[in-house]
Amino acid sequence: MMVLGIESSCDETAAAVIRDGNVPLSNVIASQVRVHERYGGVVPEIASRKHIEAVVPTILQALEDAGMTLDGIDGIAVTRGPGLIGSLLVGLSAAKALAMARRLPLVGVNHLEGHVAAAFLTDRPPAFPFVALVVSGGHTTIYRVEGFQRFITIGRTKDDAAGEAFDKAAKLLGMGYPGGVVIDRLAKQGNREAHAFPRAMRESLDFSFSGLKTSLLTLIKKRETPFAADEWPDLAASYQEAVCDVLVEKTLRAATLSGMTRVVVCGGVAANSRLRARFQTDAASLGIEVFIPPVVFCTDNAAMIAVVGAQLFKEGRRDGLDLNAVSRWPLTVC
Repeated sequence: MMVLGIESSCDETAAAVIRDGNVPLSNVIASQVRVHERYGGVVPEIASRKHIEAVVPTILQALEDAGMTLDGIDGIAVTRGPGLIGSLLVGLSAAKALAMARRLPLVGVNHLEGHVAAAFLTDRPPAFPFVALVVSGGHTTIYRVEGFQRFITIGRTKDDAAGEAFDKAAKLLGMGYPGGVVIDRLAKQGNREAHAFPRAMRESLDFSFSGLKTSLLTLIKKRETPFAADEWPDLAASYQEAVCDVLVEKTLRAATLSGMTRVVVCGGVAANSRLRARFQTDAASLGIEVFIPPVVFCTDNAAMIAVVGAQLFKEGRRDGLDLNAVSRWPLTVC
């Protein structure tokens, strides 16, 4: 089966072609980072307009990279939610138009399930069941995953997501955008013990990163002069370590308490080099196997959407042309 995936939940316009459920033939991503960096974050209205400009060229490029036309596509999978409603509607409208014009089956996919499914885009996919940490700019949740469409929430953030904590820290210090990428780069030259940042709710499997952000803000306000650029690496390394500590500690504890020996780490923040290294080393000491997608499949992409779509098509799932976008869509009820 050849599935065309389309993703437009935030500020990345993406299209991909997947064969047999997990073999990527193409994966095209049109980034809007340069557009939004002047604002220090994604501007929803601008994101929607850029999706309109990029969606058709991105789909055509994905087909060309896969060496095929729409005649070779068996079904279309598109992100239905969660995300920015205006952005979602662009990808969804394009998918419905293609499905109607070509009389192809259509299925709407939960973006978060797509992130988990990115772990199957490798030569060594995980076996069910496993514990999954979905960690991104908008989500930080631990799930017990029994299979596709079968998720149980174990822990979630009570306020900011981990990616949001990175972006806000970078913005406070004037480091640049996107914050997670900048902090990851600077932290490699910094001292992780230079500053003492809090690790909140360590006794719980839930997360809280608002206190971490506030502690950085307090540190900045106590200074008589702003932090200089040569002080950023120590700040970045210390702040990043505080985030990584709680993500790794709570996820591995959740796996142990659940009797799981497999952990999937996915979402945009899973591209963070320190987080990837910490999970591999800490999990090994507990006899837990960790599955982290390649970096290109951690950030928003359409290949992961097509993986879920292929599975839903296999199970006989089809959505009508009245399918609508949803800004909120809890994974536990997808």
